[in-house]
Amino acid sequence: MSVHVFKLPDLGEGTVSAEVVNWLVKPGDVLKEDQPLVEMSTDKAVVEIPAPVSGRVLTITGKPGDVIAVGAELATFDTALAGATPAADTKPAAAAAVAGASAAQPPHRPVAAPAGEAAQVRASPATRRRAQEAGVDLARVAGSGTSGRITSEDLQAAIAARGAPAGGAPQPGAAQAGAARPAPAKGATAAEVEEIPVIGIRRVIAQRMSEAARSIPHFSYVEEVDISALHAMREHLNATAPKGAAPLSYLPFIVAALVRALQRYPQCNAHYDAAREVVLRHRAVHVGIATQTSEGLKVPVVRNADQLKLRALAAEIGRVTAAARDRSAKREELGGSTITVTSLGKLGGIASTPIINMPEVAIIGVNRAVERPMVVAGAIAIRRMMNLSSSFDHRFVDGADAAGLIQALRDLLEHPATIFIAE
Repeated sequence: MSVHVFKLPDLGEGTVSAEVVNWLVKPGDVLKEDQPLVEMSTDKAVVEIPAPVSGRVLTITGKPGDVIAVGAELATFDTALAGATPAADTKPAAAAAVAGASAAQPPHRPVAAPAGEAAQVRASPATRRRAQEAGVDLARVAGSGTSGRITSEDLQAAIAARGAPAGGAPQPGAAQAGAARPAPAKGATAAEVEEIPVIGIRRVIAQRMSEAARSIPHFSYVEEVDISALHAMREHLNATAPKGAAPLSYLPFIVAALVRALQRYPQCNAHYDAAREVVLRHRAVHVGIATQTSEGLKVPVVRNADQLKLRALAAEIGRVTAAARDRSAKREELGGSTITVTSLGKLGGIASTPIINMPEVAIIGVNRAVERPMVVAGAIAIRRMMNLSSSFDHRFVDGADAAGLIQALRDLLEHPATIFIAE
C-alpha cells in the first residue's frame, strides 16, 4: 500500500481554515486525479476541492460543519490501487486494508457520497448535495444535460418517480454528541420537525449579520424618490438598444447615480478598521450588489464602478450576480466592496432597514417602484415612486451627511440626465 496524505491547501486571501460543507466521496471510492472530492466553505464562498491524486479513498476527516485548519489532514489515498475497480468490486484483502486504515483515524461521521461510482457522474455540487440529502443514487439517474450531465430537473424527476420528498432529509450528525436539543413546538411531534444544520455560507451569513447588528449603531434613513423621468429614460434606452444588448434595469442607473453622489460625501465610501481604530476612505468605488442565491445572501462586487459607463456597468452587474448564483464567482469577486446596494426588486416592499456589510459604513436599500397619486404643482398626478431605505454607521457618518447623500442621490435619480453630465 502506498498512502498519500492530502492536507487542506491554502484557499487564498489569508484563509487559515475552512468548513466542511459536503463530502462527495466516502472511504472505499476510487477516484481519478482532479475528480470532485469535497466542498469546503470559506468566509467568501463554497469551494469544490478536487482529488490531488488517483487512488482509493482510505479516510476522510470531518463531517459537515466541522472546521479544518489549512495544512491539516483532509483525506488519505492508496495510490497503489489507482487502477482498481470501484469499492463494490474490491477483493476482501483490499477491503480489509481500507477498513484497517480507516479504523486508525480519529472517529468521525462522514456523510455518504451518492454511490461508489459517483466520481464518474456529471453533476454540479449543488445537485450532488441535494441527491445525497434525498437518498438518490446519481449513478442511476439519466442526465439530459451536455455530455450526460445531470441537471436539477433530472434529479427532481428521479425524486418524484420514487415518491421521495423533494426537500430531502436532515443530514446525519448535525447536532453535537450529547448536546441538548430544543423540544419540538407545543403540539408538534419529532417527526414533524426538520433539523437543518447551519453550516457553510448560511453559518457565515449568520455570524456576520449578528456581529454587524451587535457592534454597529445603525442609523436608518428612508426617502421617497419620483423616478418617472428615470423610468421614461430607461424605457427609451431599452427600445433603442443595439441588437442583442441586455435590457437595462433600474439598478445600473442607481449605481451610476450613487457613484456621482459619493463624490460629495466620500465619508460614506469607507471602511472602519476596528483593530487599528482607523476609518479608511476609498477613492475608488467598489459597489457590492447584495444577491440572493440558493445558498443564501452573497455580495459580489462591481469593481471601479466609478470608471464604467452605463451599459458596461449594467453588463458587469449582470455578470457578477450571475456568477454568485451559479457559484462560478472567484473569491476576489466576493469581497472588497466599499459600499453595498441591496434590492429585492418587485419584492422590495415600502421600506426596509438593511444591515451594513462590515467593514463598510453605509448600505443603500432599494424598494420596489410603484405608481402612486402624488400632488404635483398643486394638482394630483400619477407618478412612479420608489423609496430608498438606507442604513449608516452612526459612529462615523453623521445624520446630516447620511441625509445629504440620499438627497443627492434622489436629485440625480429624479433628473436622470444629470447622472451623465460631467462636472
